[in-house]
Amino acid sequence: MTHLSVLVGTTKGAFVLDGGAGRSGWQVSGPHCDLWPINHVIGDPETGTLWAGGGGEWHGAGVWRSVDGGASWTLAKLATGQIDDWAAKDPDFAAMIGWTAQPAPFGKDIAQVWSLAHVRGTIYAGTKPATLLASRDGGATWTEVTGLSEHPSRPEWTPGGAGLVLHSIVPQGDDPQRLWVGISAAGIFATEDGGATWERRNRLSNADADRHSHHDHPAGPKGGETGHCVHNLVRAPGQTGGAGDLLYQQNHHGVFRSRDGGRVWDDITPGLPSTFGFPIHVHPRDPDTVWTLPLNGDIAGRFPPDAACAVWRTRDGGKSWQAQRAGLPQTACFFTVLRQAMAGDRRDPAGVYFGTNSGSVFASTDEGESWDEIARHLPTVLSVEVLERR
Repeated sequence: MTHLSVLVGTTKGAFVLDGGAGRSGWQVSGPHCDLWPINHVIGDPETGTLWAGGGGEWHGAGVWRSVDGGASWTLAKLATGQIDDWAAKDPDFAAMIGWTAQPAPFGKDIAQVWSLAHVRGTIYAGTKPATLLASRDGGATWTEVTGLSEHPSRPEWTPGGAGLVLHSIVPQGDDPQRLWVGISAAGIFATEDGGATWERRNRLSNADADRHSHHDHPAGPKGGETGHCVHNLVRAPGQTGGAGDLLYQQNHHGVFRSRDGGRVWDDITPGLPSTFGFPIHVHPRDPDTVWTLPLNGDIAGRFPPDAACAVWRTRDGGKSWQAQRAGLPQTACFFTVLRQAMAGDRRDPAGVYFGTNSGSVFASTDEGESWDEIARHLPTVLSVEVLERR
């Protein structure tokens, strides 16, 4: 049986929740990464190496790496922040905080690292503003994937509420040539040649084109496309590649499904209490089982409808949805669950986990039928991922 950890990125560092082999008796370690805001933490199940990406105006941007389960971390600094400007001009301040000048290959061009992915020896990082970086030496050095940066549509990309962020990096299994990314508010992009060229994939199916020809939001374009403000993107398991790739996205304007790698999208929102939400998660073995956590709306507070939390699950690819509430707060619940704050394990039954901006992490070990709070009083949770190791 695998040893399971939940990796949590927060506004005050990274945390590791250790559930052992039994997904129980959760132990919390952290905060790690010198209290940097950490937008995303991932791990390699083969080696146990952890990577944490984040930063901001004060720290600059960077990716932290741990090879000992989080006991110690090293930083690959990618861009400078205010702290570097101050320390470079004030030796006393630099000495007080232990600052030393570090190479920052992207200067001030990057504000934060938002997302990470590990694909057959390559680490990808998505940033704000939207850029895709790649490292082929375990996260020590990074280069820009210029094929995406130079996409012809780049001048049309519109920032979402959190800015122009590349928040979803979705590989096609272990195929290093095929990758999807989600950018708010530019949409879905796919490469089939390792990042040299990219195709924008936001078209709605003909059945939905008339109903969704316009959205009342700056990021919702006309012309039969999904709202370019995609919030999260996942790929279903067991697909054969090419036209068989099954994707799901939670958008600013609903939940959508694509059976052909994003070339055409179907609206599967009907049955949900809201078109608005951030995270989405797909079952590790069943491509038709998906979870999402709707919120009450863009400008209505961004909390669960009726202030009662529910994770909604479909078992039939979005034809129908059921609310799962057991163990979740059903009164005066005003938290938000952000776009990268839901994940799952590969056990049977599969586990599902999510974190809140009020500092709680909830876990279900029975595919959402019941929930337990496994951590509370953490800083604002920005991301949740699962690491399983033998």
